[in-house]
Amino acid sequence: MPKTTAEKIATKREQIQQLQNEEKQLLQKQKAEERNARTRRFCSRHGLLEKFMPDLANITDEQYETFIRKGINTSYGQKLLAEIVGDTGASTTQQTAKTTPQTQAAEPDKSGGGATVEG
Repeated sequence: MPKTTAEKIATKREQIQQLQNEEKQLLQKQKAEERNARTRRFCSRHGLLEKFMPDLANITDEQYETFIRKGINTSYGQKLLAEIVGDTGASTTQQTAKTTPQTQAAEPDKSGGGATVEG
């Protein structure tokens, strides 16, 4: 039995609503997966950093931020990162250098000793 035009329209609207709900669910799932991947990356990288510099576990958040700013977020650190990442990272590094004030970079300590952060 053929449906009327109004019934067809109602059916299509229901289908559209179902597809929109499915899209919302998929977007929520995608965001959750991205958050989980980011959290895993943070934990993994910080764990690796603490592996090589165990004293980091004993400093405050403010001291940690100072360590990152003065020890890693320098022109030398940005140059090193650009070399590791390649051309793709270089453009990002150049953008970061333009928007982020940089401290003067000294040559890294080649004695093999670790950095000391004083708070």
